[in-house]
Amino acid sequence: MIQLRDPRGSTRVNVIVIVLLAVALVALYVATTRRAPATAPKPAAAPSPAPKVTRPEPPPVETPKPEPSPPARRRVPKPKPEPPPPVEAAPTTGTLRIDSDVAGATVFIDRVYVGTTPVTAKDVTPGTHRLNASVQGYEGVAETVEVLPGERDVMIRFKEVRLDATLDVVHKHRMGSCKGRLVATPKGLRYETANKEDAFSAPLTALEVFEVDYLKKNLRIKPKNGKTYNFTDPDDNADRLFVFHRDVDKARQKLAGRLP
Repeated sequence: MIQLRDPRGSTRVNVIVIVLLAVALVALYVATTRRAPATAPKPAAAPSPAPKVTRPEPPPVETPKPEPSPPARRRVPKPKPEPPPPVEAAPTTGTLRIDSDVAGATVFIDRVYVGTTPVTAKDVTPGTHRLNASVQGYEGVAETVEVLPGERDVMIRFKEVRLDATLDVVHKHRMGSCKGRLVATPKGLRYETANKEDAFSAPLTALEVFEVDYLKKNLRIKPKNGKTYNFTDPDDNADRLFVFHRDVDKARQKLAGRLP
C-alpha cells in the first residue's frame, strides 16, 4: 500500500482503496462459481403407467318409478251409540178403535155407551165382551169381541149380509117323512139329509117360494126349477120355524137390494 502524505487527500484515498478491494473480491467469487457449477441430482425415472383394460359398460338399468302411495285415510270417529229408548211397560188393558161402513153408528160395549163411529174405547178389560151398534136405516149389529191387552181395530159392517142359521127339521112326504137340517148362509140355502134324493142346495135369491105358516107350524120352500118342500119342527115348535124364516128372509131382501 502506497500512502501519500497529502493530509487532505488521505481519507479519500483510503475510501477508494477499500472500494477497489471490495470489487476485486466480488469478481473473484463470481469467477470461482462459474468454473465449478454444482451437479444437480438426476430425477428418478417415473414408472410406466399400466395398460388400460377397456371393459364393456353394462346396459343402463331402468329404475322403476315408485308407485304413488295411496292417500292416507282419514279416520272418521265412530258415532257414539245412542242409549236405548226406555222400555214401556206392557199394556194391561185393551183399546178398541171402532169404525163402521156407515158413519155415525151408535156403539155400546156390554150395554155401556161408548160413542158414535169412529170412536175409540180405552181401558177395556181383557176378555169376552158384547158389542152392539145401530144406525138409522140399517139393521142393528150385535157381535162378540175378544179383547186382549193392547190396541185392536174393529170394523162394523152394516151393508154386509150376515147370515149363519141352522134348523133341525122334518120333511113331510106324501107317504112318510125324513129328518134333516136346513143350513142358511149368504151363499145359499141347503137341506142336508141322509136321503140324498131329498137333499138340495140353492142361492137365496133363487127361491121361488119361501114362506112360513105359524098356525100350521109349517115352513114351505121351493127352489127354482125344483120341487116343493114342507118342513116342520121335530118338537112341533113353530117359534123356531118363524125365527129361521125371519133371518133368512132379511138376508134374501138385502141381496136383492130391497133392504139397505
